[in-house]
Amino acid sequence: MVKISFRTDRCKGCGLCVTACPKKLLAMDSEKINAQGHHPATITDASACVGCASCALICPDCVITIIKE
Repeated sequence: MVKISFRTDRCKGCGLCVTACPKKLLAMDSEKINAQGHHPATITDASACVGCASCALICPDCVITIIKE
């Protein structure tokens, strides 16, 4: 099982994680805006995440944390 978490307060909405996800599970949250004024990244289906950590590796602001349980 994989647990993915986002520090949405630090996300600048660059979208690099969205393009890096091989399963296309990430998206920019169009309903939320963080304190910086950006739409933060979110996962659309956490149960389908394989924990490859491509998103976490490409994120320039270390917003994403992957924990494999």
